[in-house]
Amino acid sequence: MLTEIKAYILCKVNSGTEREVCEALVEYSFVSEVNIVYGDYDIVAAVRAENLQQLDFVIDKIRMTHGIAFSSTMIVGKECKDNGKAV
Repeated sequence: MLTEIKAYILCKVNSGTEREVCEALVEYSFVSEVNIVYGDYDIVAAVRAENLQQLDFVIDKIRMTHGIAFSSTMIVGKECKDNGKAV
């Protein structure tokens, strides 16, 4: 059984654009969660795609978002807990 691809996109943004970038990312239907974080990255976005081709589109769309300087994508290999429930 094939399931959709889940990934986390970690973003570094231009200084002071965190809220602006978050507001832009929440508008995308493929983004399921967006958080401003503290540490090496500024924003983490959880995304879902039907296949790798669509994930490539999603990554390109996010990278083109005004304010994003750098991104790194982590594809989920196995979920162990989702929405508070063991998977």
